Amino acid sequence: WRALLLRIGDKCAEYGGSTDFKDHIDTCFGVLWREFENSELLLQCAEQLPYKVPFYAVLVGLINLEDEGFAKRVVDASQLSLQEALDCSRIRIMMRFLTGLMCSKVLLPVSIIGVFETLLSSALKTIDEKVGNPSWQSCADFYVTCILSCLPWGAAELIEQAPDEFERVMAGVQSYLSIRFNLTDFLDDLWNRIQILSNNGWKVNSVPLPHLSFEAQLVAGKCHRIICPVQPDGKEKHEADLKYPQRIRRLNIFPSSKAEMQPIDRFVVEEYLLDVLLFFNGCRKECASYMVGLPVPFRYEYLMAETILSQLLLLPQPPFKPIYYTLVIIDLCKALPGAFPAVVAGAVRALFERIADLDMECRTRLILWFSHHLANFKYIWQWEEWSHVKDLPKWAPQRVFVQEVLEREVRLSYWERIKQSIENAPSLEELLPPKGGPNFKYGDGQELSAEFSNMVRGRKSAREITSWIVENIIPVHGALEVAIQTLLNIGSKSFTHLITVLERYGQVIVKLCPDEDNQLLLLDEVASYWKSNTQMSVIVIDRMMGYRLISNLAIIDWVFSPHNVEQFHISDRSWEVLRNAVNKTCNRISDLRKECVSLRKSVLSAEKAKEDLEAAESKLEVVDGQPVQAEKPGRLKRLKGFAEKAKDEATSIGESLEAKEALLTRALEENKALFILLYKRLSNVLMERLPPGPMEVDNDNGQPNAYNIGEQEQWCLCTLGYVKAFSRQYASEIWPHIDALESEVFHPLFSRA
Repeated sequence: WRALLLRIGDKCAEYGGSTDFKDHIDTCFGVLWREFENSELLLQCAEQLPYKVPFYAVLVGLINLEDEGFAKRVVDASQLSLQEALDCSRIRIMMRFLTGLMCSKVLLPVSIIGVFETLLSSALKTIDEKVGNPSWQSCADFYVTCILSCLPWGAAELIEQAPDEFERVMAGVQSYLSIRFNLTDFLDDLWNRIQILSNNGWKVNSVPLPHLSFEAQLVAGKCHRIICPVQPDGKEKHEADLKYPQRIRRLNIFPSSKAEMQPIDRFVVEEYLLDVLLFFNGCRKECASYMVGLPVPFRYEYLMAETILSQLLLLPQPPFKPIYYTLVIIDLCKALPGAFPAVVAGAVRALFERIADLDMECRTRLILWFSHHLANFKYIWQWEEWSHVKDLPKWAPQRVFVQEVLEREVRLSYWERIKQSIENAPSLEELLPPKGGPNFKYGDGQELSAEFSNMVRGRKSAREITSWIVENIIPVHGALEVAIQTLLNIGSKSFTHLITVLERYGQVIVKLCPDEDNQLLLLDEVASYWKSNTQMSVIVIDRMMGYRLISNLAIIDWVFSPHNVEQFHISDRSWEVLRNAVNKTCNRISDLRKECVSLRKSVLSAEKAKEDLEAAESKLEVVDGQPVQAEKPGRLKRLKGFAEKAKDEATSIGESLEAKEALLTRALEENKALFILLYKRLSNVLMERLPPGPMEVDNDNGQPNAYNIGEQEQWCLCTLGYVKAFSRQYASEIWPHIDALESEVFHPLFSRA
């Protein structure tokens, strides 16, 4: 289909807001209609570039005049695609395409009404407490959202061709909204926009209507029918929330006056932008190119920035990797140099003003994105606008934000370069991370450390070094501090040096730190050695865990040691170490599961080879009254070869599978212990510090007023924010242990919090 899209692009001019739709479609139809032998290709074009749905629908309508069978195949394929769609985005896009086919006289209006009524009936049944399953309201909400999101593209046609049926659908939607669990959410917001659209005569500036230019021709085509059986499945609410995630309203970063368009146009353009982000994931330049060329007659840079940043900051996690949105924003700034950079800067300033209201996970993502963004534009920013944060308390959210952005910039560049970038705001130098490298305690030539260094550089074996430590250091000095500081110093020159030291002398560290208490001392030494370089301390701890020199449980206990707890609301370092440890644990489980699935497939493949051989050998035919082998000798020989090879491999595969399953079982137990310990530590520190009385709240929203609270309250807000972030991100891993966590941690914590 990509080749087809390229062929369409080569032979047909691009269509946008100022294009003559009729000439454009006439040209494309004349060039392409004889080439469309496979209807699925055109359907894929509509799915992958859905903002062009009106164009593709009219193209199908014109082909329908020449070849009814082709149009029927498109309709059938659309119905099948809708029924088999596994993700919400594809269902939503296919509903829009079917609406476009109705406008182009390819599909009967009563068929679309039938689809709407089927979805609506299923939604109403789902939330009925007697016959349905109200816990699956997210599924029902999605069905109603699909109906409403089609109306900007087809409501005008439906009112004209099936007014009574359409009014029945609208009444049903209103009935559903009146009885669903009362929420002020995206669906309510969309319904309000549809109401305004209805009052304005269903006129949508952002939706092109190319079918009107061909109406006299299209009415001569045959209209086809479609049915849409929909049945919700599942019982548990969390299953529904995973399959039908709640649509979140876009962040309102800018005042509405910045994007002068009707409410429904804001919704339509946001749909266009989300569709482009979905299809071009991984193709950042193409994504930016299509985003700046949407077929709308007004400017939408502010809405584009809000939509992209809303996706980047979406909870519990963005649809795609954050780096994708970072690169798209960079390319948009280059594509629209006179407009978009200023819009992005305005968005950053607006978010900075409200940084205390942002979720902790969103703050972290914003810091990572902004520092990366500045790194691609020579670290240029009006830092003097934020110079006042130096006078704020160290724990103030705005000060912490600036401090963390500068620290991340130093990671991406070097200290002197970032110092130069803030020369217009010299007061912010205080917020830069410390300048300097390692903090080696024995740099003045301590005798044992120097001798140890010489042994390592002389490539003595781990066994020899361990014996030397036992004989020379442990009896008098205590081994850990000297040995670890020296090994870290040798590995400090580069990442390669670090990996070499850990691989070659990891067993020395294992010997010195066999238990959790010694591993805590090891972590203290790492933090002390790299106290002026957060990035290196995080990397070293991560690598040590990767080589299983320290356990994830030891890392959790270290993160919640008194010194680190005091920094929870001031620095992200401890939380970064904790995130890495939990991610590595969960990723290891994911890798083991994939390996087990692959090995099971290999076992099944070996069994199938044996079954194929047995079936071939048992296949007989009668010749001259005698049973003889019916299979051809050549094929029988090949099957025997496959079976013998599979038999040889089956034993080793079975042993590997058994070993991997044992590792997976162990990893799952470690995972359970990890989360129980993590939440216990979080609960303990929170219970110690939560204020005895209620926090001061903002009268407007009932939330803690983060701009007018003390340090202890800010510490609690930050830590509770990270609790929420971990709970959201690792919900699927936490869920199997929810009973133990609820009784041991959550109930006592949240009754207090």
